[in-house]
Amino acid sequence: MEETIFTKIVKGEIPCYKIAENDKFFAFLDISPIAKGHTLVITKMQNDYLFDLPDDMLGEMMIFAKKIAAGVKKAIPCNRVGVAVIGIDVPHNHIHLVPINGVGDLNFKGERVKLSEEEFKEIAAAISAAVEL
Repeated sequence: MEETIFTKIVKGEIPCYKIAENDKFFAFLDISPIAKGHTLVITKMQNDYLFDLPDDMLGEMMIFAKKIAAGVKKAIPCNRVGVAVIGIDVPHNHIHLVPINGVGDLNFKGERVKLSEEEFKEIAAAISAAVEL
């Protein structure tokens, strides 16, 4: 299987705006966000479909995502952190964590937020500082 862009990010071959990682999971900002603070949580192990993960790893991934979502909510003003699993664009399982204020905010077909490199860095640092692993 060819390595995905996410596997290359985990290996450090492609730069990202990292939020946090542990031995199994990695969180970083989506570079084409639907909202400021839109974060991706992935497994370090390349696997296409989230629901093909072993039960224990899926559970651990959700617990990791919960901690990242708490950091997102602390750093980015929002009512909730929406969760989406789409799994179409990149064949590497991933969970979208998106700051939202209403159900319409979780729209992947809508216009994307444009951020400067400096804004991405500031957002990543703020969320990272708020995450408690």
